[in-house]
Amino acid sequence: MRKAKVKIKDDTLQVSSEILRALAHPLRMKILEFIDRHKTINVNKIYNTLKLEQSITSQHLRILRLAGIVDTKRDGKFIHYTINYPKVAHVTKAIDTFLEEDK
Repeated sequence: MRKAKVKIKDDTLQVSSEILRALAHPLRMKILEFIDRHKTINVNKIYNTLKLEQSITSQHLRILRLAGIVDTKRDGKFIHYTINYPKVAHVTKAIDTFLEEDK
């Protein structure tokens, strides 16, 4: 049986859990996979390619943006999305530390 060490700060765990909640939706994961494949992509291409409603896509992107998982950059009338890989890596590290086995 695994024992978890609790040696991370509460605030780090709180941020990580908020990010995991944002990731815990199949459609948001699909959107993230699409962004990852293209490195940077505008919202129009996301909803057109994935055959989603614009409003639904925007709602899910807003959740991902508020969680810090995606970054945005405006180019004229287009907003381009990229994944915030350092943030995702930080969360992964926090979770790994939380689940680290006793030695």
